[in-house]
Amino acid sequence: MSLGFSAPFKSLVIGSSGAIGSAFCRALRADPLCESVIELNRSLYNNFNLEDEQAIELTLSKPEFAGPFDFVIDATGALTLGEVGPEKSLKALTAPTLNQSLWVNCIGPAVLLKLLAPRLSSERSIYAKLSARVGSIGDNKLGGWYSYRASKAAFNQIIHTAAIEHHRRHPKAVFVALQPGTVASPLSKPFVEASKALTAEDSVDGLMKAIAMLEPISGTHFIDFKGKSIPW
Repeated sequence: MSLGFSAPFKSLVIGSSGAIGSAFCRALRADPLCESVIELNRSLYNNFNLEDEQAIELTLSKPEFAGPFDFVIDATGALTLGEVGPEKSLKALTAPTLNQSLWVNCIGPAVLLKLLAPRLSSERSIYAKLSARVGSIGDNKLGGWYSYRASKAAFNQIIHTAAIEHHRRHPKAVFVALQPGTVASPLSKPFVEASKALTAEDSVDGLMKAIAMLEPISGTHFIDFKGKSIPW
């Protein structure tokens, strides 16, 4: 597996307490080429808050996050915010929910990307972010889920733009937005039966195999856990 690396590599897993983040940690620690896995979540760092730029900067100023990292996976994200689930109609859209979704799914992750992209290795490196198929404008055939769709689509634009810029100086870097499939987790529990969902382990196994096949491009790959491309 080894994500396409042929030499020992160092990893950072953001959102490592979630179903997919913790599965990434286990898979990476089982990889003989992965020599270290740094975890970032709110249980380990109480001040870490995706809705607070200064809190993100303060957390990442700690020496363990100095890098360089060969592989970064940002596994953060939220579909249900507090007691508010995804909107089924336009009339259910509210400014506070849209604002919070943008912070959690786009603005906070964008700050992480800004701070961590310069800490990637100058050799082959990978910056991966959990996205969602519903963040695809081209694939939107059902409507609904306004805030979540918009926040994921917005971040897709940010990482794609950042990847183009980063590639000019670091042509060996790979940026990728990931659709993990419907994984059995607290996020998906209200919307799908666990028996019809993927295990986090199966999702991560597929994602890591797919990532290992990616080549550097001037931009960002957008793929699912089977390695299939998703339209932007």
